[in-house]
Amino acid sequence: MSGAEPISIACIDLAGTTVADGGTVETAFAEAIAALGIVSGTAAHDRAMARVRESRGGSKIEIFRSLFDEPRAQAAHLAFERSYDQLVDRHGLRPVPGAERALERIRGAGVRVCLLTGFGRRTQARVLDVLGWWDRVDLTLCPEDAGRGRPWPDLVLTAALRLGADDVRHIAVCGDTANDMLTGRRSGASIVAGVLTGAHDRDRLLAAGATHVLPSVAALPALVLDDAAVADHR
Repeated sequence: MSGAEPISIACIDLAGTTVADGGTVETAFAEAIAALGIVSGTAAHDRAMARVRESRGGSKIEIFRSLFDEPRAQAAHLAFERSYDQLVDRHGLRPVPGAERALERIRGAGVRVCLLTGFGRRTQARVLDVLGWWDRVDLTLCPEDAGRGRPWPDLVLTAALRLGADDVRHIAVCGDTANDMLTGRRSGASIVAGVLTGAHDRDRLLAAGATHVLPSVAALPALVLDDAAVADHR
């Protein structure tokens, strides 16, 4: 990374990147789709879930809008949020190993941290409440805060504006999906790091524009802070 732009803002994803997912998001999608009468074992269900998997990382309401008309999309999104809440009640939430320490190291070095998500504001708040993370970061954003969710650049650019970035090249983006990588690339971030703890594999992340692929977010501080020992993780 010698000669790279200094990083002043790190935009990091929630589910699958800093928060261990364990299939919770996909289960909530499946239950939401079933609530609208598209049940497991049918071709319609298989098509809908294929769309969900392809679109992981994107705005949840926009994913439902790609499947249903507006009233049904809103109903599905509400069902998703209720299902996710119930799954959290039953199973709890836990950070990806090393995530909390990574956030501490990055902020401790003076880099501001924004947590990004495709969840609606209500679900985002539930995650942050359960983990007690409100004070661990400088900013949290969901699609409602930015106009458009991923794969558009709006979330990262909103973080840049709110946190006072002087150059988008001073931003690092980290996530587990192709949509995270596309968002980072389209925003002009100089580091777009994929992690292998979530929805998409190395090939998908690289194809979507990842500059680096890391085992997990635990490896992000060395990259963002320009540790001399960091290797090329592509």
